[in-house]
Amino acid sequence: MTERRIAVVTGASRGIGQAIAKTLAQAGLQVVGTATTPTGARAIEADLQPFGEGHLGVVLDVTSATSRTEFFANLTARSLVPLVLVNNAGLTRDNLLMRMKDEEWNLVIDANLGSVYQLSRHFIRNMLKARFGRIVNITSVVAASGNAGQANYAAAKAGIIGFTKSLAQEVASRGVTVNAIAPGMIDTDMTRVLSEQQRTTLLSRIPAGRLGSVEEVAFAVAFLASELAGYMTGETLHLNGGLYMT
Repeated sequence: MTERRIAVVTGASRGIGQAIAKTLAQAGLQVVGTATTPTGARAIEADLQPFGEGHLGVVLDVTSATSRTEFFANLTARSLVPLVLVNNAGLTRDNLLMRMKDEEWNLVIDANLGSVYQLSRHFIRNMLKARFGRIVNITSVVAASGNAGQANYAAAKAGIIGFTKSLAQEVASRGVTVNAIAPGMIDTDMTRVLSEQQRTTLLSRIPAGRLGSVEEVAFAVAFLASELAGYMTGETLHLNGGLYMT
């Protein structure tokens, strides 16, 4: 019997990350989902319970060196060696550039881009040793299109695309792939707070005429994490209903 592969999914307590964790668990992977609070970690374990034993919810603040060290030590203590990494955790601190504070810039860059570097660098060693690995980085449509008031977020998400291409070239010969997914407007808690007028205006810009679902993003991640995606690396999948076509 083939040993079940272990996947780490950051920011897995809600939204896209939650759907990714569930979909990977359903696909047969042992999932370690992270959240910033113990409550969130417990919620992840409850979400994954229907998919069998071994799934974990773990506290991780991707911006904290101390939290990362504790997280890595926790996995080691449990003899868990992840060969799939989904860098999904992130946050926004929107503001016009002329009003943006240094802490708004630094936090967004650190959380969205710095964490991808930190976690990928740590887990890549075991992937190279195993001669198998899958890293999937969640970027955004604004990485390609830009968006007023999100210079920090767009810069971080665009940086992920460059990082993805560069790391992919470094590790492809060892059976490790590195890809990104750039969701557009997805039906999550963030978009549900839009007013009816804002929603109508937004939908008018999307040729598909609707928001995407978190499950659609999750299924794309599941493909990139699978054996079948072994010849795809350094790519960014744009899932935006035609909102922005590269």
